[in-house]
Amino acid sequence: MQPLRDAELGAFTFFASPLPHDVCGSNGLPLTPNSIKILGRFQILKTITHPRLCQYVDISRGKHERLVVVAEHYEHNLKDLFKQDKPVSSEKVLQIAYEMLEGLAFMNKHGLVHRALSPHNVLLDCKGKVKLAKFGLYHMTDHGADVDFPIGYPSYLPPEVIAQGSFHSSEGSLGEPPLPSGPKADVWSLGVLLFELCAVCASISVFTVFFCSAGCMDDIVTVLAEEHGCLDIIKPDIPFQLHNCVVDVNLCHRPTPAELLEDIVFEGVSCLYTPYQIPVSLFSSSLRCAHLELPEDINELCKGNEDYLSERSVDEVYHLWCLAGGDLEKELTNKGIIQSKPPVCTLPNFILEDGESFGQSRDRSFLLDDTTVTLSLCQLKNRLKDVAGEAYYPLLEDEQSSLPQSNSNNELSAAVSLPLIIRERDTEYQLTRIVLFDRLLKAYPYKKNQIWKEARVDIPPLLRGLAWAALLGVEGDIQAKYDGIDKDTPIPTDRQIEVDIPRCHQYDELLSSPQGHIKFRRVLKAWVVSHPDLVYWQGLDSLCAPFLYLNFNNEALAYACMSAFIPKYLYNFFLKDNSHVIQEYLTVFSQMIAFHDPELSNHLNEIGFIPDGQIPDFSVFSTDVFPLHKIFHLWDTLLLGNSSFPFCIGVAILQQLRDRLLANGFNECILLFSDLPEIDIERCVRESINLFCWTPKSATYRQHAQPPKPTGDSSSSFGKNPAYYSAEYQDLPNTDLSREPLKLSELKAEISPRISAEDLIDLCELTGPAHFKTPVKRPKTVKTKIVAVDIRSSEDFNRGHIPGSINVPYSSVFGPDGEMLQSPGTNALTSYKGRVIVVLSNIMKNAATFAAHLVKVNYPRVCVLDGGMNKMKPTGLLTVPSPQI
Repeated sequence: MQPLRDAELGAFTFFASPLPHDVCGSNGLPLTPNSIKILGRFQILKTITHPRLCQYVDISRGKHERLVVVAEHYEHNLKDLFKQDKPVSSEKVLQIAYEMLEGLAFMNKHGLVHRALSPHNVLLDCKGKVKLAKFGLYHMTDHGADVDFPIGYPSYLPPEVIAQGSFHSSEGSLGEPPLPSGPKADVWSLGVLLFELCAVCASISVFTVFFCSAGCMDDIVTVLAEEHGCLDIIKPDIPFQLHNCVVDVNLCHRPTPAELLEDIVFEGVSCLYTPYQIPVSLFSSSLRCAHLELPEDINELCKGNEDYLSERSVDEVYHLWCLAGGDLEKELTNKGIIQSKPPVCTLPNFILEDGESFGQSRDRSFLLDDTTVTLSLCQLKNRLKDVAGEAYYPLLEDEQSSLPQSNSNNELSAAVSLPLIIRERDTEYQLTRIVLFDRLLKAYPYKKNQIWKEARVDIPPLLRGLAWAALLGVEGDIQAKYDGIDKDTPIPTDRQIEVDIPRCHQYDELLSSPQGHIKFRRVLKAWVVSHPDLVYWQGLDSLCAPFLYLNFNNEALAYACMSAFIPKYLYNFFLKDNSHVIQEYLTVFSQMIAFHDPELSNHLNEIGFIPDGQIPDFSVFSTDVFPLHKIFHLWDTLLLGNSSFPFCIGVAILQQLRDRLLANGFNECILLFSDLPEIDIERCVRESINLFCWTPKSATYRQHAQPPKPTGDSSSSFGKNPAYYSAEYQDLPNTDLSREPLKLSELKAEISPRISAEDLIDLCELTGPAHFKTPVKRPKTVKTKIVAVDIRSSEDFNRGHIPGSINVPYSSVFGPDGEMLQSPGTNALTSYKGRVIVVLSNIMKNAATFAAHLVKVNYPRVCVLDGGMNKMKPTGLLTVPSPQI
């Protein structure tokens, strides 16, 4: 987006046409309100950026189909030139004509037509340059079909538009809608505007040359001249050639804006303008700095300019304005644009069978009032007055602190410890985070590691879409790849996609719009087509929803993010036969419940509420369970972890429902999950990180997970945590000490998870041969957080055991026939309750049985050494007791 600089923020409002409440569409669902349709079409306008166009920023939907549009605004417009006493020079008129044509031609390249040109919609910035406003009104209203007022002003509309008349979607049965206006309609309006400017300013010679090129009849010129009272002035000056160049109002004889720009009339003007270069996007094959120009003296950049806020983009300023207490409807109400009326004054009118009408006449406030209200930035600037200039230009290489130095630095530092929902509404804090992330993202992928580091603190909502893409490692020319996918040829999956989309997050205005459905369909179909080895399963639309919402105007990025997300967290979940993958996933999840909350696990097992194909799984990937704003906060943390982190999120969710689950049976638990109660997402995130840090990395091993990467980084780090297990690791290649894959039947038979010998060596900080030592360093408090329980006989234990382990023979707990003893030897483990307990044995069946017993008596964090002591013997790490003297 363009910087704010000398611009202001403006807002205008209008009403969409209401629809009858008792009518449904062909699919049996209620009709989509016109305001929702307009809101969806509006989104693409935010991406149309050009020096001759006012930047669109936002649209909000209010009551009774009211819409409020926010856009870049300037106080001066073409009307100010009409009012001034001195005439406008011919050069100035040509400049205005050329700049308007630049804006119109750029719009036409993007399939847009202004159709609402008028003097007050041709704004002028502080340098007198043209800025076309409200150029998107015709597009967002579906060429005027979704509103009850005509788009455009009769005095400036071409004859072919006047002849067509108006049309509304509610009148579809009365006839076919008129053809949409093309670029040539704006040329007529431009000619009329220039005529007014020339007539008032007596620059007729310039106008006649332009009108000759534009192709308009001299009879029209005569009528306009009579209306403006300048017939005596214009008649002698119109060249004779005008009659020969123009014969009628046929569109074929009227040039387009692009053709007019090449006309000889502007030969002396065009050389003064540099062709506009479209900014290079973050994910492309082009150099983002290719057109970067810096002054010879770098100090000139900030010389004499202390309004740092004006250098931020328009959307950033508006976002901060909202955080600082900005209210669109309040601003419009204060200016008298929105007027509240008593309910009795808004009763509808009634029409009897004979046509007689009773009640209120048509409320003219529902018609278009194109007044633009300037949004005051005083409150925002006052809020940010104590923020130093350094906050707008943070040093990325400074590792001491990411927070800027300012008079309110202590407050900003304290804000980091506040709840996330408060931080996201703090104006000063969000300013610093937005500026920092903006600079880091512009340096992506060079600053990828620093983006990870800052994302562990929080992610500013305004830049969440790009930040997620960086966390997922999206790179390259994603648009070219997306464009190369066939998204139009019918495929068998189309029917299922059509059924799923209308049910996915339809409470959200953006995703429920027709444009949202179209984009949903294209992104999902692109994924299905580009992954021929995978299939579409119900729920893929829910996975797509967060990415599409955050990248609504960038389908390619939404597709790229989803394509990176699925193999990382849902590897092979979308195979045609995925039952073995799902079953393994749910079994490991059940073991995680037993590991972290044995009491809850025992209860769920007793009532038969076990995650499987029949019972709802607690995976956080079923994003239709949570509203989007909660998914965003959850996934901000999820994307920092590896594929095992979702297990911890699932356990954290269950622990919030723990009391209800423990107090209810099977049927009540089913009902509980069918109507999930309110979940504290921030608490869930906090607890899931703690659970993740307590979980040995091999405990969540799945043989159907994504193969490990050969190199590691700190991308799955959650930073400092008081728990013993730091999550700073990346999956390592398999070694002799890694976990071995199990058959699904064997995995299901065990309640507690297994961990690898590699993990045990690392967690116990055992020293030995270098090739057995993992490269990850643990805090020195590890020894007090883990205990190895050797259940072999005392004789075997004395022949060699893990240093620091304790011996609780299996025979002291279970009898010869496997029966439980009256006084089991596990009483000796009471003092170790709460630590990670690793059960070691030569016989895996005995180890699994012993661990299951500990879980049954509510010992948390119980796991089993995979491969038993046979895995440890070759390491040379076993020790024998010192002889007694």
